[in-house]
Amino acid sequence: MRAASRESARERMIRIMALGGTIMLLVISIGFLVPKAAAQSDRYSKMAPVDQYLMERNAEILLARSAAPDSISSDATVLILGRQGYETAVRGKNGFVCMVERSWMEAFDSPEFWNPKVRGAECLNRQAARSILPIADLRTRMVMAGHSKAEIVSALKAAFDNKQLPDLENGNMVFMMSKSAYLYDAGDHNGPHVMFFTALKDGKDWGAGASGSPVFSGPYWFLSSKEPSQAKGLPPILVFAVEVAKWSDGTAAPMHQE
Repeated sequence: MRAASRESARERMIRIMALGGTIMLLVISIGFLVPKAAAQSDRYSKMAPVDQYLMERNAEILLARSAAPDSISSDATVLILGRQGYETAVRGKNGFVCMVERSWMEAFDSPEFWNPKVRGAECLNRQAARSILPIADLRTRMVMAGHSKAEIVSALKAAFDNKQLPDLENGNMVFMMSKSAYLYDAGDHNGPHVMFFTALKDGKDWGAGASGSPVFSGPYWFLSSKEPSQAKGLPPILVFAVEVAKWSDGTAAPMHQE
């Protein structure tokens, strides 16, 4: 095992889930941040110039599609990041939506919230595209318009209060199997997995965290990972991540054991 990969499987998956893709600000207060977190916090204390978050159009389309096997992503809708938010680059026909998330989809207190290197490739199924994607869209439009974290939080709360964001549908899932994604600065930066979103209250119902189980879970509270109570009034969503053995192109991925 390479030195950069010596974190446990649990720590690695928690780190991966912290981006969650859209989607997903997974907020777990387990103290998994590496010692250089303070330095990262200083490094990413504010938003970088917008150009650092943007990608060349075709490169972004290819990266977005690489989140899932070609049998799924080839017929998916593809979104790319523009200067005002996400734009439709390709209109698909199978209900899936592929995109590349940026760092501001992490928890608001993440030291990498403004990390311009983050590229979280993912493909959402039809249900996630309808009930999870609107959250990412609102956050991104607020970021690109120059709003502060506090203003984004207020906008999220108002949108839920006013029923401008949909309730969670059953059957939400997301592929994050891209070999080329970059999810965080530490370690290997990446790992293939799939995620599921549910209104379940207890991850034990799905065997999450049990010895030998490949399933990990945590609450998707939309706000701070240190203070999930700040999410009062927002719908609780439990996020499950399952590490998989292959990248989307079918090649084997390193599996890290406890």
